Amino acid sequence: MKENLLEKNMQRHNIGLSKYATKDEDAIRIHPEQEDVRSPFFHDIDRIIYSYAYVRYSDKTQVFSKKYNDHITKRMLHVQYVSKIARTIGRALGLNEDLIEAASLGHDLGHVPYGHYGESVLNEISVKEQQGYFNHNIESVRLLMEIDNAGLGRNLNLQVLDAIMCHNGEFVMGEYYPKQKTKEEFLAEYQNTYQEKGVVKELVPMTLEGCVVRISDIIAYLGRDIEDACMLNLIKKEDIPENIREILGVKNREIVNTIIMDIIKNSLDKPYIKLSDDVFKAIVDLKKFNNIHIYEPSMTEEERKIVKEKFYKVYEHYLKDVQNEKKDSKIYQNFLNFKKDIYFKNTTEERRVIDFIAGMTDDYFEECYKCTRNDE
Repeated sequence: MKENLLEKNMQRHNIGLSKYATKDEDAIRIHPEQEDVRSPFFHDIDRIIYSYAYVRYSDKTQVFSKKYNDHITKRMLHVQYVSKIARTIGRALGLNEDLIEAASLGHDLGHVPYGHYGESVLNEISVKEQQGYFNHNIESVRLLMEIDNAGLGRNLNLQVLDAIMCHNGEFVMGEYYPKQKTKEEFLAEYQNTYQEKGVVKELVPMTLEGCVVRISDIIAYLGRDIEDACMLNLIKKEDIPENIREILGVKNREIVNTIIMDIIKNSLDKPYIKLSDDVFKAIVDLKKFNNIHIYEPSMTEEERKIVKEKFYKVYEHYLKDVQNEKKDSKIYQNFLNFKKDIYFKNTTEERRVIDFIAGMTDDYFEECYKCTRNDE
């Protein structure tokens, strides 16, 4: 009797789900295992938030690096915003909130020091070293499948990994239709992103929940980045074009609420996620505004030059340490010494250094850079 009550309590979130929702019984683990009292996607949330990679969110750049203001958004806060926004939409549409939360909290684990600029430099290094294209969303999946937990991965469910892989919020769409996939098709897409330039832009989530996470990533940063930029006196809210202000508003809460309500209105009981034409155009225009007035000026050309030089020096320094098996190096002491044989079997020396750098916080990256200067 008590077991029946326990199961009923743990499955309560499944009541009233949309016919388009991903059900718990649909969950597919990459490697099958016996589940415990937790439902599979709920279990994945725990596996993500208790990982060391999740802890490192707290000192990773969102947009602005080295800005000494306690109210500027860090990556940790961003993923929480994505989770809350996505769960709000998911609850209204009758979708699986556990799947949504797991994907939201894990979607940016692969972000590198110094945000998107750091990512572009690490991609340049990766291509130069014939290690394939580097994308933070793919590194998030790689981390959860091949790096974390001593190189064994966290064995998450396919739907969570797919939503993370396909989340890239840089590419906004007016409509999001999920694309059914097998485990083999997912793995093929994952591997293909390393080989084909730009293919990452074409990835489509396999679930409606994944589509919600993808649009929620955009909703979470658009208005909040404006708030941060205003705080740093980069822009004023009056600078936002009037046509955007009239549709979306100017405050973060207005922008978030407007887009959420628009999605709910246009997507309720539908097999897709849709924005109205006016709101979609306003989002596109606001992204352009943010690119010109916030993201591009977030670092000066001199700062970009310095960061790029640091990435190359850190990479070359630790690659040399790996090649020389310098066991007192930070890459061994803080990374490779904690990996099992399977990690070494599946990675090149170059990839090990790229993985090491990708997992760094901004401060730890600077600490590692100091080690390169000691060799000069």
